[in-house]
Amino acid sequence: MDFLTYIAAGAGVGFAVGLTGIGGGSLMTPLLLMFGFPMHIAIGTDLMFAAITKSTGVMIHHRQRSIDWSLVKILCAGSLPAAALTILLLKFFFDKSADYSPILTLCLGIMLTLTAISLLIKPLLKQRQLKAVARLTTKQQQLLTFIAGIFLGILVTLSSVGAGALGTAVIVLLYPLLKPVKVVGSEIAHAIPLALLAGLGHIWLGNVDFILLGFLLIGSIPAISLGAKLGNKLPDTLMRTVLALILFTLGIKYLF
Repeated sequence: MDFLTYIAAGAGVGFAVGLTGIGGGSLMTPLLLMFGFPMHIAIGTDLMFAAITKSTGVMIHHRQRSIDWSLVKILCAGSLPAAALTILLLKFFFDKSADYSPILTLCLGIMLTLTAISLLIKPLLKQRQLKAVARLTTKQQQLLTFIAGIFLGILVTLSSVGAGALGTAVIVLLYPLLKPVKVVGSEIAHAIPLALLAGLGHIWLGNVDFILLGFLLIGSIPAISLGAKLGNKLPDTLMRTVLALILFTLGIKYLF
């Protein structure tokens, strides 16, 4: 009856993603670890889960013209090569997945903690950064975006966490004048190719359980729609605070 548990897990995480707009990787990977899956399988499977579940979102935002493609291209220019290089290093510098599991555990703890912090401070970022960003030239802004993409590429590949919440925080930090809907659309448009490339890399490493992935998707796809409908009726601050506390607790657990 394990498959029912996995379908329920997919539904629970999908509901949370629909409710808050973020948190898929942050919740799914720790959940799979609780079920007893090895770290590398949890991360690899979750990356493919994220790439598939977010794919419909980018099409909707593209039709609504709520994606800043120039911004997405700069982020991808940093994140995608960094993700590919990270996969190659894992492949050729370690004999087996168990050898780099401690690195994955450390990165997971770091990213969960950073994601929790970014959720709590996000409302303050836009207001505080308006003056600072105004002093940056366009080239400096693009360079910082590229560098942020590199860090996201490495850390998301090693933890499956952060493409959503941290990606959003980066965009808000560097582009405080960007409309909220374009922040969300651009974050999704960047997160999908990053998660997909990292996920394909983990398939190459043998770190994806396709049967598990199928059950997770069966539960998540209808639950995302349900969560999105309910999410429009609940206070955004309350949902972010609750999610941040959960992620912070998990982050501390995997760090120590």
